Amino acid sequence: MDQFDLIVIGGGLAGLCAAVEAGECGARVLLLEKEDDIGGSSVLSGRYMAFAKTPMQAAQGIDDSADKLVEDMLDVGGGVNDRKLVEAYGNLQLDTYNWLVDHGVKFQSIQAVSGHSVPRGHTIDSHQAIQALYKRVKELSNVDVKLAAPAARLLSDASGRINQVVYQEERKHVYVAAVNGIILTSGGFSQSEDMLGHFAPNLKRTIRIGGRGNTGDGLKMAWEHGAWVQDLPYLSGTYGFHPTADGPVKSQGLAFYKGGIIINQKGKRFVNESLSYKLLGHAALKQPEDKTYQIWDQSVMDASIPGDKLYDFDNLFKLGLVYKAETLEALAEQIHISPQTLKNTIATYNQDIQDGTDEFKRDTLTHRYGKPIPIKEAPFYAFETKVAMLATYAGLAVNDAAEVVNSFDEVIPGLYAAGEIAGGFHGAGYMTGSSLGKAAIFGRVSAQTALAKSSVAGI
Repeated sequence: MDQFDLIVIGGGLAGLCAAVEAGECGARVLLLEKEDDIGGSSVLSGRYMAFAKTPMQAAQGIDDSADKLVEDMLDVGGGVNDRKLVEAYGNLQLDTYNWLVDHGVKFQSIQAVSGHSVPRGHTIDSHQAIQALYKRVKELSNVDVKLAAPAARLLSDASGRINQVVYQEERKHVYVAAVNGIILTSGGFSQSEDMLGHFAPNLKRTIRIGGRGNTGDGLKMAWEHGAWVQDLPYLSGTYGFHPTADGPVKSQGLAFYKGGIIINQKGKRFVNESLSYKLLGHAALKQPEDKTYQIWDQSVMDASIPGDKLYDFDNLFKLGLVYKAETLEALAEQIHISPQTLKNTIATYNQDIQDGTDEFKRDTLTHRYGKPIPIKEAPFYAFETKVAMLATYAGLAVNDAAEVVNSFDEVIPGLYAAGEIAGGFHGAGYMTGSSLGKAAIFGRVSAQTALAKSSVAGI
């Protein structure tokens, strides 16, 4: 049986960060990836990472701090997210930002995104980030990578310490041992109809766009050994995708965070558009026929950001996914709703945001940032929008050292988790950029903890 210091299960951002961190410390590492390619669901993300007090922010005069970042995360999470996890994120995020830069990850711009009180959404090209880290992995002779090698079971020794992995390679079961620990970074279960049906039957009507390997394998393997779970009651879809996003092109747009509004098939608003798009997803699934539209005007279209996955409205129009008309009446006819109702909805919204009397209490563009603007500059636009099951953001209970714990909050020896598979971090909402952020931060933490604890224990 081959023996390694660490075994990492899952080759997305969290797994790559764990492998690089451990490899650069001199550990012998095995990285197992279920699919034929590295990246997992990380490459499907919105390409934002949430960091505070970075050199990029300083260059733009953005006043921010780790404390503000933590406060926003707890606020967006409804106060039910694990404070220790969030505070650990705040303490470690700037160091991880610098570590990613040092490892070739290119940050392109900063945007105001969902859940932030200041602009701190640091954009990346997720493919570039994954490939930069994978390049470093391949440079490390002490890190082995196995693709198309799905893990099947975790095994423990007589003391209960998790110390072996069984994985499949060319239709054969292979047993490997881990001296220092096993790190689960295998993602969630957005592609498991059985698990979604069991834990979140209310999401049955969402379109499925998560990573194809995200079928909950790692969760099941950990549950077998007594791992506890967190955040399952808060499972929700992601609002903002075009109905065709379940195909090869995952078209997404969030014009409501730039000044647009959201209406249902009756032509009426139904939610405060500044909320997290997870909470918007809950509200949208309650609307007639599950059909909603984003409505905006030319002033919002002018705020389109070329190449941005969330805010490139011009590209959505070029793809033929956005309706356009010179009048609200003509726009309403294109999307088959009452012209008079749409006119009344827009008129009421414009007046209410001016008077500060919006019925849904909207007074910002997103979270606590920006001021709503009237929709009045022709031409006008509409984008049919669905709720998608992109990532589950709930899973194994972990402590702030990335150790998996049982229902009594006791550490399960030898088992660690990071990335989407770990619960407790997001709580009832979701802050844009925090998923990739926590993947990188706690991917590194998991490796550091495993190596440090094993060294102390003399293993």
